[in-house]
Amino acid sequence: MNKKIERRFDVEFRAEQNEEHGYHVVGVPIVFDRETDLGYYKESVDRHALDFTDMKDVRFLVNHNTDMIPLARSRNNNANSTMQMWVEEDGLHIRVDLDVEGNSESASLYSAIKRGDVTGMSFMFTVDEDSWEGLDSDNPKRTILAIGKLFEVSAVTFPAYNQTSIQAASVDDALESAESVLENAKKRKLDEENRNEIREMLKGANS
Repeated sequence: MNKKIERRFDVEFRAEQNEEHGYHVVGVPIVFDRETDLGYYKESVDRHALDFTDMKDVRFLVNHNTDMIPLARSRNNNANSTMQMWVEEDGLHIRVDLDVEGNSESASLYSAIKRGDVTGMSFMFTVDEDSWEGLDSDNPKRTILAIGKLFEVSAVTFPAYNQTSIQAASVDDALESAESVLENAKKRKLDEENRNEIREMLKGANS
C-alpha cells in the first residue's frame, strides 16, 4: 500500500561558522512530544517515532523545491555526507555544511539565515503508524508513533504554524494533507467497526 507523503513546518535554526565545518546551519526539524494544531486536528510526534525510520538518503532543500539541486545530502549519514543527522531526547538534529563559495544559492540561504530573514524548517515524510483520540469530536488528536521514511528537510520562508492556521507558501498543500489524513483515519475507524459488527453477527449465527 502506498503511504501518503506528508509535510510539516516547524522549528528555528541558525547559521554558524567555524574552522572544522566552515559555513553551516544547525537545527531541529523534528521535535518530539510537542503538540501542534494543524487546523483539522492536533498532532505530536512520539519520541520513539524515528527508531526505525529509513533515513538512508535525505536531501536538504529550500521550500521543498525538488526541482532544485540539493544544497546538501545525507547518504547513510556517513562522515562524508554534507548533512549530518542525529537523534537526541528532544528530536532530530541536523548540521548542514554549505558551499557558500561555489554555490550562489547556498550563499544566499546562509546570508538569509544569518540575518534572521529565514528562521524555520520543514520536513517531508511518510507515516508507518499513528494513533488517534477523539476522532468523533471537533478536536481530534493524532500521535505519530512511527515515521516510515524521511525524504528531505527544507529551509522554508514561512515556516511556523500557530494554533489554528498554517502560514506557508504551500499552505494549501499542507491543509489538504491534514484534511486527507483525518478523513482516512475516520474511514479506517468506521471500517474496523463494520468488521467487528460482522464478526459479532457471524458469531451469533453460528452459536
